[in-house]
Amino acid sequence: MSRQRATVFVPGHVTAFFSAHPDDRPAAAGSRGAGVTLTDGVTVDVSAASGDGGTRLLDGEPSAIGAVEDVLDALDVPAVDVAVTADLPIGAGFGVSGAAALGTAVAANRAFDRGRSENDLVRIAHESEVRRGTGLGDVVAQARGGVPIRLEPGAPGFGALDGIPADARIEYVTFGELSTETVLGGDTTALSAAGVTALERVRADPRLPTMMAVAREFARSADLLVPEVDTAIDAVEAVGGEAAMAMLGRTVFALGTGLSDAGYDPEVCRIDAAGTRIVDERGRE
Repeated sequence: MSRQRATVFVPGHVTAFFSAHPDDRPAAAGSRGAGVTLTDGVTVDVSAASGDGGTRLLDGEPSAIGAVEDVLDALDVPAVDVAVTADLPIGAGFGVSGAAALGTAVAANRAFDRGRSENDLVRIAHESEVRRGTGLGDVVAQARGGVPIRLEPGAPGFGALDGIPADARIEYVTFGELSTETVLGGDTTALSAAGVTALERVRADPRLPTMMAVAREFARSADLLVPEVDTAIDAVEAVGGEAAMAMLGRTVFALGTGLSDAGYDPEVCRIDAAGTRIVDERGRE
């Protein structure tokens, strides 16, 4: 029976490094690389429309997210209200757009009894992100949780995942937005070459400190570092910590208390072990 409402939590995702792999088929396109999912994330509530056409809210304000509209079209749901609430800054490298798309897919499927499998829903959200140019690998990572390693690009059926078995406190500081569309829409040849090398190193030594060290080298090799981020990473390293840049955003993330020890006032969360999940109206899983 149709429930007409569902709420889903999707963890944030910080990419440490990546290589871009375009394809004419959106399900096959994507990225290889690694990153961490976060207990700070995005909550998506989907319900039957309260008025004509339905509403779209992002943190309580009217807002349209292209990938969300594409997901709703793919699931052929009736007019709906979609409310997206983010614990994280938007446009700063936390995969908010991917989380909104994936959360909408899972919530709409449950609320309107569409009978799709998890892989189907991840594929729909991934394809929507790829078509919109707003992400290549966040959706598959956010569905999984933990510390995903994207071995092959693409949605389920095309991509392949592994992971680093780890838990950690994560701190982060954001200095502003960085356009994913601009970076991914340009020449990614050098960036992708650096990403392939980074992935080989992490596959050979799948530990968090290795991932962080590789991520720092990747950001410099790919010429993605911005001054504020570079300064913060150096400050964390100076006090013996591990920090890296979030791809793609003006954001630094660190393990443990690295940013605090370096004198910053960071946001604090942990690696999210569970991945995307349905919650009820009281926030219980």
